[in-house]
Amino acid sequence: MRYLLSAPHMSGKEQEYIKEVFKSNFIAPLGEFVDKFEDSIKQYTKSKNALALNSGTAALHLALRVSGVKEGDIVLASSFTFIASVAPIRYLKAKPVFIDCDETYGIDPSLLKKAINESEKKPKALILTHLYGNSAKMKEIINLCKENDIVLIEDAAEALGSFYDKKSLGTFGTFGVYSFNGNKIITTSGGGMLVSDDEKALQKARFYSTQAREKCLHYEHLDYGYNYRLSNVLGAIGVAQMEILEERVKKKRQIYEWYKEFLDGYLNFFDELANSRSNRWLSTATIDFSEKDLFKFEKKEYASAVDVKINPKIQKIIKDLKDNDIESRPMWKAMHLQKVFEGELAYLNSNSQGFFENGICLPSSTVMQKDDVKLVSEIIIKSIG
Repeated sequence: MRYLLSAPHMSGKEQEYIKEVFKSNFIAPLGEFVDKFEDSIKQYTKSKNALALNSGTAALHLALRVSGVKEGDIVLASSFTFIASVAPIRYLKAKPVFIDCDETYGIDPSLLKKAINESEKKPKALILTHLYGNSAKMKEIINLCKENDIVLIEDAAEALGSFYDKKSLGTFGTFGVYSFNGNKIITTSGGGMLVSDDEKALQKARFYSTQAREKCLHYEHLDYGYNYRLSNVLGAIGVAQMEILEERVKKKRQIYEWYKEFLDGYLNFFDELANSRSNRWLSTATIDFSEKDLFKFEKKEYASAVDVKINPKIQKIIKDLKDNDIESRPMWKAMHLQKVFEGELAYLNSNSQGFFENGICLPSSTVMQKDDVKLVSEIIIKSIG
């Protein structure tokens, strides 16, 4: 058996709903199941509005554009993230300012405050990533955004099913974004969702997502838009997947606890933030890096492609797992360490570099059973020696 990092896991209802789509011949664009998918997201997250799109990246792009971000504007962003979280800043020719993380993997509020206070002009927006399904310190971050009139955009691509203070991640900011890529906690094979309580803003995003076509008999355009909407076929898959979301969250959390049970004393696991629930999309851990290693320093510098090296112990674990047909990988390499963002301003505390050098993402597919996790753990223990 091959163990994947986070494999798709169908509910069994997907083909039934897809069959309905084909029977109606309403394959695309849009359709009944896209509406149902949006409704299911609204019901689950308690967001007032939802817009189904072809990717989470498209949702972030629309959120920035509707927020009024233009060329030269400053957009604050998580550095410890996947590039899709921040690439849309470049689409609009705005300037990213990267903020390092704390023990939640989310933005460090003290560095965020420093970045805002030292900014050459008022930042327009903040893209906050909830990494691996974990909640950032929302109370402090929300207050800073409100005090400084900064649009908060939550990248909750990995965090559907995660909560802070009993409220869905992705629903605290003006906009929230979810992803349904093949490896996410639920999947439509590819797709995303933009949510907001601001109906006017969401309608503007909807307008841009369908080529900015005016309400005329013919195709009239006063502005440009994009072909960003989700198909009815994928909407049908999404409806079926939403029906078992809570089951998937429960299983992901169980897998995480099994790893902690088997690997205690070998790897370091970071607890979820108090008053939150992580969906534990991926089980992550570190070696030679624990809470005592956090916050070594705070500094402001410019992003550069630093030659950071992954801990040889992590490299060996990944190789040994691969030799046994088990997928794993390092944690994300922070954006301020990427060549593509060289020269951009960054506020750092060394945490994201520490997580990258010493962290590992463990196989977390929801088909795994306790014996599977035990097998993976035994290989890791043997690899560590």
